[in-house]
Amino acid sequence: MQKKGTGSFPSAFRMIQETAISNIEALIEQLLQDQEGVFLVSLKIKPTNNIKIYLDADTGLSIDKCVKLNRALYKLIEEKQWYPDGNFSLEVSSPGIDEPLKLLRQYKKNIGRNVEVTLNTEAKEEGKLIEVTDTVIQLEQHEGKGKKAITKNIDIPFSDIKQTIILIAF
Repeated sequence: MQKKGTGSFPSAFRMIQETAISNIEALIEQLLQDQEGVFLVSLKIKPTNNIKIYLDADTGLSIDKCVKLNRALYKLIEEKQWYPDGNFSLEVSSPGIDEPLKLLRQYKKNIGRNVEVTLNTEAKEEGKLIEVTDTVIQLEQHEGKGKKAITKNIDIPFSDIKQTIILIAF
C-alpha cells in the first residue's frame, strides 16, 4: 500500500529535469561549435528553473564570452518556449578557482599548476601537476630544503581521486 502524498512525483520530476538538461545541453553544443576550445563542464537546473552552466576553455574563458553565450542561449531557450512566461533564469560562467576539476580536459589545461588532490580515503596530496593520462595524474612533490631537498613524482589513478583543486600562490 502506498502512503498518501507519495507516488511517482519525484521520479516524474527527475525525468522532466533530465529531459530539460538534455535539451539545453544540445543547445549549448550547438552554440559551442563556433567557439574553438570552449567546452561544457557542468549544467544544473534547480527546481526554481534556475539554470546554472559552467563552461571552460583550453586557453581561459573571458567574462565577455560568457555574457555573449548567456545571451545567445537565453534567446534560444525563449524561442523554444520550454519555460512559459519566461519562468527561468540563466547563469553562464566559468568555474571559479575554488571549483574542483571535473573533466580530463580541465586536468590537461592545468598541467604545470600546483594542485591539492583529495583522495577517496580523505588523505591529501599536494604538488605540481606534471602529467595527465586517461587513467592517472602525476604530481611532482618537493620535500626538504637546500641540499637535502628531494623531488619525487607520484602517480594517482583517477579512480582514487575524490576531488582536485588548483592552489593559488600569492
